[in-house]
Amino acid sequence: MRIGEHELSTNLFLSPLASYTNLPFRLTIREIGGLGWATTDLVNARSLLERNRTALKLVATSPEDRPLAIQLFGSVPEEMRDAAIMCEELGAQSVDINMGCPVKKVVKVGGGSAMMNELDKTAALVKGMVDAVKIPITAKMRLGWDDDNLTAPDLTRVLEDSGVAAVFVHGRTRAQGFDGRVNLDGIRSVIEAVSTIPVIGNGDITTPEAAKHMLDETGCDGVSIGRGAFYDPWIFKRTAHFLATGEMVPEPTFDERIRVMSAHFERYCVFYGEEHGARLFRKVAPWYAKRFGPSKPFKQTITAIKSRADFQTALDTYLQWRKQFCDEDGELLPRFQLEPMSASFMSEETDKQAGLNRTAIPVPKGPVDVW
Repeated sequence: MRIGEHELSTNLFLSPLASYTNLPFRLTIREIGGLGWATTDLVNARSLLERNRTALKLVATSPEDRPLAIQLFGSVPEEMRDAAIMCEELGAQSVDINMGCPVKKVVKVGGGSAMMNELDKTAALVKGMVDAVKIPITAKMRLGWDDDNLTAPDLTRVLEDSGVAAVFVHGRTRAQGFDGRVNLDGIRSVIEAVSTIPVIGNGDITTPEAAKHMLDETGCDGVSIGRGAFYDPWIFKRTAHFLATGEMVPEPTFDERIRVMSAHFERYCVFYGEEHGARLFRKVAPWYAKRFGPSKPFKQTITAIKSRADFQTALDTYLQWRKQFCDEDGELLPRFQLEPMSASFMSEETDKQAGLNRTAIPVPKGPVDVW
């Protein structure tokens, strides 16, 4: 598929998730393979224009980190326009407008999901950005503010008329946050509202089967994966293979998980500095550990690391402790093996039951919970 003039290697996208989808994570995903397009953490347009140190760190990239979109949020047309120009000058292949973030920090300034409520104002803002740059402008939205205001189809028509190159739609409303069942019918209604631009579906894609199910059921042009990539950074590679061949690649081995986690950690140390990088990685390592099998001691010790040496000590200690749960080949004994991941929207349960027996993955702990 294409975004503007860019021909993508796959129709698989990495969704932005604040404090997580930074350059170290994007490079880790790209090295594994299968990813067609990535987007930065969401960035406040005004902060970027002011060259705030944190904002510049969020948009930091490298030659290996391509193609890349920078995601902006804000509600002042002039700031969003000028920030888009700055993104183009920084070398971004695209600018994505956040119209979907449900958290207070973004919504209270008129960004994120708040942009879905005033279509004329949003259209004017978007048109100003489209006219100001040569790179494509895209938008990420939710289905609406709540179940009584499912404005995504109307907004998508407005955005298409304003010149956006693609739309990403999360199959939940702002009121749902990250809870409840993903509404595939709602995503399909957005796709049916457009004539020419691609629509990419998003929400609770945790397995290759879930990605294919969303593609088949909605007719979307691609899928965007966020939280699912924290459980399984290999999901893009495995999904690309599954979509191309129908063959399911096994989940990575434990040794491969350790190798990739260690490389991810080293990128944190290089990018943020050893001590700060180690501290930030405290909230990343437990996501890897969710697929390790028994790992309570590792989760406890890894959340106190301050250096490369601390990381290695925590890992070495855990590897020795884990042996008691494994056979002579180092594989987990059957009673300790994990069930495969599943997605809430692939369940045959009713919406109410799905809410009680949730199979979707939770929001990571950290800043995203308190925006």
